[in-house]
Amino acid sequence: MPEQATERADYPALLSGRCSSLAELDEAVVTCRACPRLAEWREEVAVIRRAAYRDWDYWARPVPGFGPADARLAIVGLAPAAHGANRTGRMFTGDRSGAVLFAALHAVGLASQPVSESRDDGLTLRGVRITAPVRCAPPANMPTPSERDTCRPWLAQELALLRPTLRCVVVLGRFGWQALLPVLAAAGWSIPMPQPRFGHGARYLLERDCDDSDGPATLELMGCYHVSQQNTFTGRLTPAMLSDVLQTAAAAAGL
Repeated sequence: MPEQATERADYPALLSGRCSSLAELDEAVVTCRACPRLAEWREEVAVIRRAAYRDWDYWARPVPGFGPADARLAIVGLAPAAHGANRTGRMFTGDRSGAVLFAALHAVGLASQPVSESRDDGLTLRGVRITAPVRCAPPANMPTPSERDTCRPWLAQELALLRPTLRCVVVLGRFGWQALLPVLAAAGWSIPMPQPRFGHGARYLLERDCDDSDGPATLELMGCYHVSQQNTFTGRLTPAMLSDVLQTAAAAAGL
């Protein structure tokens, strides 16, 4: 596809459907420039940098999902952090939110190590894939509704490709929850009405729209407060609370 096509608003929709594997999808995601504001911001951050990271070669591109292609559990956040995943190129890697998340994943046996600092630090996940509804770092950590919707096809295709093995999804925060519901519907899951409401520890069992052999007939949907500093520093989300959600999700996913 011509380079200029990457700036089209329908680029995610056009290209994501052509991806028949998560490896192909991950390669395609990083080429996207469909949201001008986000593309400009992520690259500006890479030039300005923080003093602590002045020697880093920032990733400064959309960030693909992280985890095995046969994951049974998906964790959905919000968007890459400007000096976290936008710097390292891996979801939740290189910032304090990620430090909390990976420590908890390691504590419950879902990550090979408790620290995630760079793409080549040797960290692996067991049966878990981490992703987000928006793939570029947004100013003030707040993507617009239009940017969220433009980015949606990447996540929809990711979940569709995970469908044969996926058993449970944990959503970190209300933004991710609201963004995910139409994505799940597009990936073949029936969303009840009234729609499931976000809350920490919320649990819903979703059923497939059609009965076929492509994956399980049900999907567990769980809510968890986001691992942002706003929540972890104030005690709204404690390590014990996060571990409880992850342990419950791991059991639901059969991990």
